Amino acid sequence: MRERNFHRSIGVFSGTAINMTQMCGIGPFITIPLMVAAMGGPQAIVGWIVGALLAMADGLVWAELGAAMPGSGGTYVYLREAFQKRTGKLMPFLFIWTMLLAIPLLMSTGIIGMVEYLQFFFPAMGWWTTHLVGIVATGLVTWLLYRRIESVRLITVALWVIMLISIIGVAAAGFSHFDAHLAFDFPPDAFGPRFFAGLGAGLIIGVYDYLGYNTTAYIGDELRDPGHTMPRSIIISIMAMMVIYLLLNISVLGVAPWQEIARSKSIASLVVERSWGHTAAAVMTTLIIITALASVFTGLLGGSRVPFEAARDKVFLSAFGRLHAKDGFPHVALLTMGVVTAIGTFFDLTEVINMLLTATILVQSLAQVVALIVLRRREPDLNRPYRQWLYPVPCIIALAGWVYVYVSASTLSLLLSGAWILAGLVVFMLWARVNAAWPFAPLESHPSAVRES
Repeated sequence: MRERNFHRSIGVFSGTAINMTQMCGIGPFITIPLMVAAMGGPQAIVGWIVGALLAMADGLVWAELGAAMPGSGGTYVYLREAFQKRTGKLMPFLFIWTMLLAIPLLMSTGIIGMVEYLQFFFPAMGWWTTHLVGIVATGLVTWLLYRRIESVRLITVALWVIMLISIIGVAAAGFSHFDAHLAFDFPPDAFGPRFFAGLGAGLIIGVYDYLGYNTTAYIGDELRDPGHTMPRSIIISIMAMMVIYLLLNISVLGVAPWQEIARSKSIASLVVERSWGHTAAAVMTTLIIITALASVFTGLLGGSRVPFEAARDKVFLSAFGRLHAKDGFPHVALLTMGVVTAIGTFFDLTEVINMLLTATILVQSLAQVVALIVLRRREPDLNRPYRQWLYPVPCIIALAGWVYVYVSASTLSLLLSGAWILAGLVVFMLWARVNAAWPFAPLESHPSAVRES
């Protein structure tokens, strides 16, 4: 058994706060217009519901795997346990290869969204000023995370409260001047062929907004009673955010024509200003900016643990396996992802993030469902504090949903994601040759994460 120095201090409440803060962030405040535009009207509400169903099906996969194998690193651990007997370290390597870019670049979208809302106060911000603010914001988040997990837990709960206030505030503003005729002004062909054509694009947006329900799975070594805490934090956060997203979406649709909403760049500011005036909009915009920082905060918190676990297993550079000498957190991984996040704020990430999401579906979402099925059959006696409800129905729903999302992505993102994974295979072969690992040496099984825990 390897010596670990993490502090188990996160329970169900703070774990749910971590997940919900990462799930929300600035996401709905910038994607509601995209969802309405993609689906062509108020029927965008269906997109949030379908997105929640896919998130719940996938969340139940995470819940069983995470409760049985509560190691730091999440998917990395699950893929290692399921596939190491046939393909060695290939699958966990490809996962790390993708996540080292996907996690910080997705965090960059939070920073970019924050800067967009900041322009409510400073509409004349130039190119250099915009990116300087992005760098400073990334540095602030990294500094807040550079401490013991107990302090991080308290900061996360505080940011979670601010997130809820911002969501409730925008929804309240919408409902205070709610017009049902606007909210349910469905176009004549709302549920015709256009609906099914737009659902794929809408589901991509919906899934993006729900991502984050798995954040506690990446910090399993820091959870109190992970077999109890992890599944509950995942399930509760998905159900809570579905209700929140639906209320927020309906309230926004009741303030302005859906055509205007589809064109808006800062929908939350628009709704509050139209309902309560400029001063109220300024206050709410400030809270949204803080919420955006909160999502980056929790994303880097969980993401920094991924390369740490890989380095401990000698699947990545050994420097990433170091813990801070005093406070016991993976400082090298945290600083590296902070730097990549800052670099990402300089680019237009729309198509790049789309590419990284499609790559993630292949090496994480689909692979993880297969991992659960493999482990159920190969190791039926593993200790599973939580067993997936209605197995294998959630697995089937998750597989079908992720395939649908993948094929709904743009052709360019499919090609780029495929090229990235192919490059990862090439790098793995070079790494395996240098380190005398499979396929250039016999398979070496890693000790079971379950028995190790």
